[in-house]
Amino acid sequence: MLVIHGDKDYRVPIGEGIRLYFDLVRHGVPAKFLYYPTENHWILTPGNSKVWYETVLAFLAEHVLGEKWERPALI
Repeated sequence: MLVIHGDKDYRVPIGEGIRLYFDLVRHGVPAKFLYYPTENHWILTPGNSKVWYETVLAFLAEHVLGEKWERPALI
């Protein structure tokens, strides 16, 4: 599972995203966590959006196509 969370998301507090991620890991579910300290519920900054799309596509490539996970480059 891919958990993506912005720290300024007032709909879902950051603690909920972190808790979900750690519960998944604790139960042996393959999980990744993508955190944006300056974004809210929607990832709007162009550079952050680029990383969001690259991360989602890499995650799908790993879990759907069976490709090796490669972390997207940060800008």
